[in-house]
Amino acid sequence: MSAADARPMSAAVQPAPAHDGSPPTPVLQIAALSKTFGATRALVDASLDIRPGEIHALVGQNGSGKSTLIKALAGYHAPDPGSVAEIDGAAFDLGHAVPDGLRFVHQDLGLVLELNAMDNLALHGGFARGAMGRVRWREQEQETGRVLARFGVDLDIHRPLAAATPVERTVVAIAAALQGWQGGRGVLVLDEPTAVLPHDEVERLFAMVREVRAAGTSVLYVSHRLDEIFELADRVTVLRGGRVIATHDVADIDAGRLASLMVGEEVDPDYRAPVAARPDAPVVLEARDVHGRWLRGVDLDVHRGEILGIAGLAGAGVLELPYVIAGCAQHAVSGRIRLPERSSEWSDAAHARRLDIPLVPADRGREGIVAEFAVSENLSLSVLGRLGRRGRLDKREEAKLVEHWTQRLGVVTAGPGAPISTLSGGNQQKVVVARCLVRDPALLVLCEPTAGVDIGTRVAIYDLIAELSRNGLTVVLSSSDAGDVLAMCTRVVVLRGGKVAAELGGEGLTEHALVSAMEGEDR
Repeated sequence: MSAADARPMSAAVQPAPAHDGSPPTPVLQIAALSKTFGATRALVDASLDIRPGEIHALVGQNGSGKSTLIKALAGYHAPDPGSVAEIDGAAFDLGHAVPDGLRFVHQDLGLVLELNAMDNLALHGGFARGAMGRVRWREQEQETGRVLARFGVDLDIHRPLAAATPVERTVVAIAAALQGWQGGRGVLVLDEPTAVLPHDEVERLFAMVREVRAAGTSVLYVSHRLDEIFELADRVTVLRGGRVIATHDVADIDAGRLASLMVGEEVDPDYRAPVAARPDAPVVLEARDVHGRWLRGVDLDVHRGEILGIAGLAGAGVLELPYVIAGCAQHAVSGRIRLPERSSEWSDAAHARRLDIPLVPADRGREGIVAEFAVSENLSLSVLGRLGRRGRLDKREEAKLVEHWTQRLGVVTAGPGAPISTLSGGNQQKVVVARCLVRDPALLVLCEPTAGVDIGTRVAIYDLIAELSRNGLTVVLSSSDAGDVLAMCTRVVVLRGGKVAAELGGEGLTEHALVSAMEGEDR
């Protein structure tokens, strides 16, 4: 379902107005919120109000000020003097103490993946203790089960969260944020909660958000996915350049208008990259009988210059297959992979790393960037052996390389020496893509290419990949966002139960056909 088509099906329920017909008194209100970093004004007199029991979306391009606003609410950033904030009519100091009526689930979730769900919840809410400070483990288990039961998730509370699914981790993060809070007036802030969730798990998260709202709690929902806004939210506020551009009832705006407000110019939310199918082009990648944790015998042929999409529900092997192709599998795999234009010899899938296929990983923060490194260091990391002689790095050559690719991809940064952690998510993603492209590959594997990326940057990435494809680059793309697959791919392979269940292309590649094939419905 496209963003434009989602609006009439919105399940949002508007909060009741006051008896005199005026809007209800806001549960959270901020005004004149500004924040300056050196010579940069990240927020300029931003105002926002959230009504009782509403889901209020906050949207904007990367760098628009969304993260700064959230961090000011969370007490991480101290705003400029003059900023005003009230919750339930009581003023509080932004950037300092956070009132109990505000709870947060940040994009990185703030979980310790080596610990289980029970320990992660206890880190937020404390352990049940008895005499001499000993932990009452049985009582702790019962409390953990009670907290998670609210969200209807069947989760092994003793298993490390590293082994949990993305939606299970998100549930634990939401449960941790709401611990000791029985609902009622208050605001839960969700920052990009679906950034890496598979298609079928997004609806499960939506059900949780609606359950929170049904208990009387308001939700401030930050997302780059416009279809989510129209399905879930009551109102939406748009930030651009650090300023609040508009606030609208979702029922009164469409996807095209919302995208244009975010970017400042006309944007097509149903954009399709200009890439032609190449069924007669030579095959550049062959995979045969690939097995893994989820895969159950996958065969693939990928042609030069095509953008092949891999789609399917969670557990079908959609995320595993790209990692196998790039030689980065996290579990035991078998099968054969070959690049016929390079060699007639087959490689064991377990040793596919030798094929030297670059990968843009699914989790940019954990797998893509080195947060302690500068932009230049992150970008040049894959070609250090080419940038100098006798083991010494030629800084001048590196600077030329970095300048070329940051300009080519439109990376917005204070400079090549700036820590990559200071960049927006979209610009970090561009650096990761550049690090792969600087190797001048014939084949590129992309996982979740637009996770946490605004619509303007998303279209820029679509255009870049389309241009490279037209020039001969072959791309294998996996995304939980059907919009990515529809916008970029010339052909899509749908996995079900670890096997290829369908193949879509040309006029047969529609959103309805894609979702039906993923879910196993008759098309």
